[in-house]
Amino acid sequence: MSITGIITAIIVGLIIGALGRLVVPGKQHLPIWLTLLLGIVAAFLGGWVAGLFIDNQDGFSWIVLIVQILVAAGLVYLADGMYAKNSRKTG
Repeated sequence: MSITGIITAIIVGLIIGALGRLVVPGKQHLPIWLTLLLGIVAAFLGGWVAGLFIDNQDGFSWIVLIVQILVAAGLVYLADGMYAKNSRKTG
């Protein structure tokens, strides 16, 4: 992956983190910085997972974007459960 691809993935990851948070129902207890970080991770992970199943040579695919958002939603859901549980212990 080139440096341009990495920078693009980070920018897209920030957006995907926000979209993943919108997909998860209810109130999330995560700080916004953690949501954005999870979005960046989801952009790389979702792109890799989608790349296993489709051959995307054009650079953009709706399927890849949907997989990335679903991965972000899953990460936000899991992290929110852990974050809320930890905040109840300390708070």
